[in-house]
Amino acid sequence: MLNLSSLFHTTVDDYPNFLAELDLLPHQKEYISHCKNEIRSTLRAGLKEKLSLILRSQGIDDLDIEPRFFIQGSWAYKTLNRPHSSPPQQSDLDDGVYLPMSIVKESEKPSVASELFFEAAELVLAPIVDERRWNMVQKPTCIRVEISGYAHIDIPLYAIPDEDFAQLRATMDAKGYLSINEAITASDDSWTTLPSDHVLLAHRDENWIKSDPRAMKDWFLRAVGDHGEQLRRVVRYLKAFRDKSWKSDGPSSILLMAAAVSVFEQRRRRDDKALADVVAQIPNVLREGVLSPIDFEIYLTDSLGPDGVEDAASKFEDFSHYLNAALSCKDKQVACNWVRQMLGDRFPNRPDLVIAVSVSEVVKATPAEPGPNELVKNTKAG
Repeated sequence: MLNLSSLFHTTVDDYPNFLAELDLLPHQKEYISHCKNEIRSTLRAGLKEKLSLILRSQGIDDLDIEPRFFIQGSWAYKTLNRPHSSPPQQSDLDDGVYLPMSIVKESEKPSVASELFFEAAELVLAPIVDERRWNMVQKPTCIRVEISGYAHIDIPLYAIPDEDFAQLRATMDAKGYLSINEAITASDDSWTTLPSDHVLLAHRDENWIKSDPRAMKDWFLRAVGDHGEQLRRVVRYLKAFRDKSWKSDGPSSILLMAAAVSVFEQRRRRDDKALADVVAQIPNVLREGVLSPIDFEIYLTDSLGPDGVEDAASKFEDFSHYLNAALSCKDKQVACNWVRQMLGDRFPNRPDLVIAVSVSEVVKATPAEPGPNELVKNTKAG
């Protein structure tokens, strides 16, 4: 049997490995961060005035509007990969904009339509989008700003009641935080104690919906805490396979995360075996239906539809076949070829770094007590 783990991930300097190839290039990451900061500065400088004007036209005055920001999604989970095929694939940074809502008092939802908030933010962003030759796209739950062929920034708009927002802002200002992320990093509890049902997301079609991005982040970080960093790496490998296999669409990142957490078992120093174990089980997991880890009434697989689920299950069955064949192969070059066929040219073609191992060594890599599954799956067709 063969050990290809060092080709997936290694801490040895200057050794090629797949995980390193999945990272954004330094100049790409710097550019995305710079654009994020420009967008924040633009919204911070102009959103208060523009939104106040729009709300006054609706008969609503005396609102103290000042946005706060919160990075979420794969950038926050540290599962972001560089696109495999760009275009059309793009790296995604989700930067939530949080606003106080004086009209969230007795009622659960603002009386002001969410479309007014989208309108204000889009008007504020339009000049910088034109100046930078970016592209602004209206998505159901966000404003998407395409900043290059390889990256975009999604800007969802959230509202929280004045009382909660005032407490959050006072604490952040007193401690010099410019974003909610800084407050969280500093273990400040003014954000973490905010009830989830107080966070409302602007939706173009459904007006306002309860949606708290902290829940998904907290769930995944707990899973990584329980299972170790190997889980995060395996999720990135799965996303890389998705991007290689589907130029667009395919299983969502959240679906892949939930599916992986439900079956993951740690393999000490063997990312190849950990990945092979997960991939072997994903077809059945998909066909059974994968529940959202934060809302047990939602099946993440529903977004694929029956045909999409079967297509994904079939592709992962092929991936499992090739990956297990590579691990069982005696020819190191052939093993590299088979994995590269599934994951693409970013997987190192370095058979000299592949190690032949005995069956007993494989057994030793298996944990004596595998970690508990984070996700309880209910059976559902499609």
